[in-house]
Amino acid sequence: MKLQLMSILVLFSAISAMGCTSKPSQKDVIQTQDNQKQQSKEKQTMVLISTNYGDMKAVLYNETPLHRDNFIKLAKEGYFNGTLFHRVINEFMIQGGDPNSKTAQKGQQLGQGGPSYTIPAEFKQELIHKKGALAAARMGDNVNPQKASSGSQFYIAQGKVYSISELQNFEMRIGKKFNQTQTKAYTTVGGVPFLDYEYTVFGEVIEGFDVIDKIAKAQKDRFDRPVEDIKMTVSIIEK
Repeated sequence: MKLQLMSILVLFSAISAMGCTSKPSQKDVIQTQDNQKQQSKEKQTMVLISTNYGDMKAVLYNETPLHRDNFIKLAKEGYFNGTLFHRVINEFMIQGGDPNSKTAQKGQQLGQGGPSYTIPAEFKQELIHKKGALAAARMGDNVNPQKASSGSQFYIAQGKVYSISELQNFEMRIGKKFNQTQTKAYTTVGGVPFLDYEYTVFGEVIEGFDVIDKIAKAQKDRFDRPVEDIKMTVSIIEK
């Protein structure tokens, strides 16, 4: 260079809002919660990332609108089509989105390309680097202290599952305490905890986790670029 993202909101019934003293039943409350969850899901944008290793389906978070809208724009323009997953590290992540990779020669180092703009960071406490997290790559802190994201380069977190003691060791090393959401995610599905709140997570893979693993394990060169090109196409899943 990254969930539970919906908190449940319990609404009072229209009758209660009009001043009636009757209270909604537990069944009504549960139904309202379920409806809200479903409505939130329906409003989320889904994308399909297709590769010669298989397909990955991902959802873009409404909580990160700048990154969401930019990714949608580029996908609809066909910007990502023909680009490569140009950097892969097993038990870490797979990275792509460099437009220079479309015409790159074998063995050419990649990772510097992109549009002529960056995107302001959109860190959210609940959006973390669990396995499958879709996040924006960026330049380092020394030249990018605001942690602004690349206009097009992104990565998908793979990571690994950690034990409680391993997370505690991480906490001592980085001087930060992991919250309950982080601890639960990294000790169950796994991920890359040390990237949290350093790189913007703006979506997550919901299908095709095996594809992440296959790409991450691909044979690669000294630049972490797969020896055999792994091309992608990215499209919006229309509802």
